[in-house]
Amino acid sequence: MNKARNHVAIMMDGNGRWATEKGKPRSAGHYAGMLAVRRTVEAAIQLGISNLTLYAFSSENWKRPKQEVDYIMQLPSIFYKTEIKALNKAGVRVEFFGNLQVLPKKTLDVVERTMQETIHNEKLILRIALNYGSKDEIIYGLKEMMQSNRQGIQDYEELQQFFWTKGMPDVDVLIRTSGEQRLSNFLLMQAANARLVFIKAYWPDFEGAMLSAAIEAH
Repeated sequence: MNKARNHVAIMMDGNGRWATEKGKPRSAGHYAGMLAVRRTVEAAIQLGISNLTLYAFSSENWKRPKQEVDYIMQLPSIFYKTEIKALNKAGVRVEFFGNLQVLPKKTLDVVERTMQETIHNEKLILRIALNYGSKDEIIYGLKEMMQSNRQGIQDYEELQQFFWTKGMPDVDVLIRTSGEQRLSNFLLMQAANARLVFIKAYWPDFEGAMLSAAIEAH
């Protein structure tokens, strides 16, 4: 297998700007972004990618307008209703990670339901970062390690067992859409050796061909 096909992570950027440029509410951009997730999952399976990680909502995104945040918190439920059958049929296991316990109860309930109902799928692991920040994850992991009274941590692999991303393989290719060229506190440790690919297209316009080009680029 081409190593780049093992783990691809994507910073799904540009939903709001996509909507604004089209004269639509920002919620329309987020919905269109969800449709791009569907296309990307289908393309990832076709390309033989085994791990796909998407940055959906950062811990800093709570600062956005309340109406926009409230809509984003509804997206996991919309995603479940429209996609769960297709995900199971395609063999996609969905895992959410981040500081999930502070999410609204309805959001957390559907997040847990989605993970439970896809837990046995093995074709592709789709990880969705929700209320995630890499610095927050590091602090959380170190606190967990100290509380465990674990002694003699020898390497990163042992330390990772205390993080939200426990069991996640290192990122091979990290893609960001919208033309921005920043990491924005996303998987700073896990993507330490990743190849970075920046794409000008906004996330709602992301297509399978762009994913293929990104993992094949040298």
